Amino acid sequence: MATMVTLIGLVNRIQRVCTVLGDYGESTASSSLPTLWESLPSVVVVGGQSSGKSSVLESIVGRDFLPRGSGIVTRRPLVLQLHKTESGTREHAEFLHLPGKRFTDFSMVRKEIQDETDKMTGKSKQISPVPIHLSIYSPNVVDLTLIDLPGLTKVAVEGQPESIVKDIENMVRSYVEKPNCIILAITPANQDIATSDAIKLSREVDPTGERTFGVLTKLDLMDKGTNATDVLEGRAYSLQHPWVGIVNRSQADINKNVDMIAARRQECEFFATNPDYRHLAGRMGSEYLAKLLSKHLESVIKARIPGIISLVNRSIDELEEELNHLGRPVTVDAGAQLYTILELCRAFDRVFKEHLDGGRPGGDRIYGVFDNQLPSALRKLPLDRHLSLQNIRKLVSEADGYQPHLIAPEHGYRRLIDGAINYFRGPAEASVDAVHFILKELVRRAIGETQELKRFPTLQAEIASAANDALERFREDSKKTTLRLVDMESSYLTVDFFRKLPMEVEKGGNPTATNADRYTEGHFRRIGSNVSSYVLMVSETLRTSIPKAVVYCQVREAKWSLLDHFYTQLGKKEAKQLAQLLDEDPALMERRQKCAKRLELYKSARDEIDLVSWAR
Repeated sequence: MATMVTLIGLVNRIQRVCTVLGDYGESTASSSLPTLWESLPSVVVVGGQSSGKSSVLESIVGRDFLPRGSGIVTRRPLVLQLHKTESGTREHAEFLHLPGKRFTDFSMVRKEIQDETDKMTGKSKQISPVPIHLSIYSPNVVDLTLIDLPGLTKVAVEGQPESIVKDIENMVRSYVEKPNCIILAITPANQDIATSDAIKLSREVDPTGERTFGVLTKLDLMDKGTNATDVLEGRAYSLQHPWVGIVNRSQADINKNVDMIAARRQECEFFATNPDYRHLAGRMGSEYLAKLLSKHLESVIKARIPGIISLVNRSIDELEEELNHLGRPVTVDAGAQLYTILELCRAFDRVFKEHLDGGRPGGDRIYGVFDNQLPSALRKLPLDRHLSLQNIRKLVSEADGYQPHLIAPEHGYRRLIDGAINYFRGPAEASVDAVHFILKELVRRAIGETQELKRFPTLQAEIASAANDALERFREDSKKTTLRLVDMESSYLTVDFFRKLPMEVEKGGNPTATNADRYTEGHFRRIGSNVSSYVLMVSETLRTSIPKAVVYCQVREAKWSLLDHFYTQLGKKEAKQLAQLLDEDPALMERRQKCAKRLELYKSARDEIDLVSWAR
């Protein structure tokens, strides 16, 4: 028995630490596992309003410490953890929301519960699902966790919303539906068991009665000539566990300040002397109930230990993985901080290069600019309008001036070619801009995909700014280079192309044609055809040279020197500035701290469970 009591004490200690860390109520967002709190068994006290729930709890504790009154008194869940101490030690109570403060006056415990309830719900009759956590240390209790909930009700009274009935039921259900919950169903003996709210609800969530303990209160208030033996002996309503009868203090006893020790003696005398219950006296009363619950809790814990150990081990693995993902806390040494920043920049650079080289998606879009966008833009140039007969005639005539050309309109040719080649500036600049925006998007993606950077929003912003500034410089250089390629094509024409033209005319044309023939429509068509052929040749040349210039000036530079200027600036920063770059997201720091504390809790729990398990 001593070993098993140690197990219950261990569970209580783990639950207490869980409440400090907030590791109760629901699983963490990063984990699919239930919380450690949910895996530990606890006893939930359920009953209708004024059914005697508070009196039962006080009888088990042996202290008068709960608020009293008419109507709804318990308006927030009370998680009550009882810790058995050595004989002779002084009883005291502690609240989770008042760490380090001990209450030895239990009337002040009652006042604190009332005040803390009013803080959340006001002095109205509203309820709140936020629990109050209270620990009581006493040599007169057994190790146990009890959860007192608002009493079930059928109607809303003045000052309560119409939804109060459903709200209370939903709150109670959220506790009793959990498979590790032991239900302590409180029913007054002077009420028909068939109408018991506690029994009705427990039957719904625990139809086999495996988790339910029935408690009959107010046996001393039943009408004369009646008794509850049919219920207590399991004939009226059968449960897997025996019913327990309780005799609470009367209001007169409370008014006379009869202490709980005297009340327990009176309770024992009632069962020992009452002819209806004398044969059941050995398993009636609050002391027996506490021992019964403790013994059952021992067996439940013993059966659940393998599952709890498995949960703890899986949780430890998940938490260690999460801590590795979150990273270690940043050092305060300036040299180490600079090294950390450089390592983070290299991590970003690796991801960025993977996008360019094909390890990650995105780099293929640059090829799409050269293979689709640029050729399409070249095909859509308005060369047909530029080389229309009307425009050719106009430009050739203007180029001739007052004296018509003698053999070939060279000045007209040059004007037509210069005008056509000038159209190529648009697609060249558009290619530069398109690649620039793709590179900016890849920088944004790479920053988002660099896991190590997620901790440091300030450094993320600095890297993004430095990378975008560098890309802007690369774009300007690329734009100048590609436009130079276009300008070069118009600044020096390919002479061999035009030297062939007179020869072709002589072979296939009429060398004796007059000057008048040179201004015919056919003449202008030949000029347009010749210029079009030359411009097509230039277009093919630029179609291959523009991508080379863009890749050399933008992609290549981004790949090898994107953060070079940033690295230079880093070397000039003071320690304080480096520390600012490594400012972490406060939410992430808090998450790491909670994760580390929770990991410490789980490891401590594993060690203690192993120790106690071996002792068995």
